[in-house]
Amino acid sequence: MNLLIYKTLDELNQDLADYVIKIAEMSIEENNRFNFVLTGGSSPKALYELLATDCEHRIDWEKVYFFFGDERNVPATDDNYNGLMAKKALLDPLGIKEEHIFYVDTSLAPEKAAIEYKKVIDKHFAGEEVVFDLVLLGMGDDAHTASIFPQTDLVTNEEVNVASVFVEKLNTYRISFTAPLINKADNVAFLVFGENKAEALKHVVCDKEKNYSLYPSQLIDPIDGKLTWFTDEAATKLLED
Repeated sequence: MNLLIYKTLDELNQDLADYVIKIAEMSIEENNRFNFVLTGGSSPKALYELLATDCEHRIDWEKVYFFFGDERNVPATDDNYNGLMAKKALLDPLGIKEEHIFYVDTSLAPEKAAIEYKKVIDKHFAGEEVVFDLVLLGMGDDAHTASIFPQTDLVTNEEVNVASVFVEKLNTYRISFTAPLINKADNVAFLVFGENKAEALKHVVCDKEKNYSLYPSQLIDPIDGKLTWFTDEAATKLLED
């Protein structure tokens, strides 16, 4: 695990953008494509906008394919739909072709949406093992990541899959990659900032005895890939020296 700490959010996003570009360049050179899993919520918006502006000419976007690590069970036109934020901040400004973007079809029932999304992913990988080049993740102040929330079925799901989950605290369904699917990636990067994440980050990073049910982000441990945390001083203020 590599833990990077930044004084400002601007510095964090710039370095994370450079990291994305580096992984993209290597993936395109090796495989002629870059399979990139986006994270949702509001945290990555500034990063996406940076990639779409200052970094526009640093990646061959024609060879990038976009996926979503989780999605909310709302219509694709809803402001809470993760795909819509990415579409506005990153995908539309770059003019990404629709066939290079793999949205979760939330017009389907959650369980069906999860099944169909895994089928779409499998089709893209054309019989090869599903190993993403980069999975970008966030973390909530309850230590959830993707939609693997504390004390939900996804915590104990050992399948390399996409699954639906009912999140009781939110009284809603989500569709999410499972931890085993994320852990097959070549590179996984967490984007975590803000004082409200400090307590959760302390447990996820420092606890020697793991409690996945309470701190699901502890589940993320790539099998053969690299794990990097991009954080700020506020989020890491409780970490041990």
